Amino acid sequence: MASLFQVDIVSIEQEMFSGKAKKLFVTGSYGEMEIWDGHAPLLTSLEPGPVWVVDEGGNEEAFVIFGGFLEVQPHVTIVLADTAIRAVDIDEQAAEQARQHAENLMHKPGSGEIDYQAVHKDLALALAQLRVVRKLRGL
Repeated sequence: MASLFQVDIVSIEQEMFSGKAKKLFVTGSYGEMEIWDGHAPLLTSLEPGPVWVVDEGGNEEAFVIFGGFLEVQPHVTIVLADTAIRAVDIDEQAAEQARQHAENLMHKPGSGEIDYQAVHKDLALALAQLRVVRKLRGL
């Protein structure tokens, strides 16, 4: 049986998850990470993307965050998200429209008026939402 550890996922608006978990999956600045009980202490920034928690019952809970920080301590792991959405609350059609809009902006001839960093972040967020929704649907 996998050891459990305390996971807290909070955003500026609310606490999204607090409880014991078997594992946590996040996307950090340098790539994807899977956190288990006994993980080395860590502090890193998080990219817009999916967050998966496998709770003590083996159930998966999925979220999409807009960025934030991960802190792994000996007795608690905290995801402090700028903003977070529960996967069940994601509007797939709106996420697909956001993806298309961001891709169109990125391919538009430059006039110097497009903030490509912001568009890239919007695209990453839309793709993360679609990834989570489609995984939950088994696609």
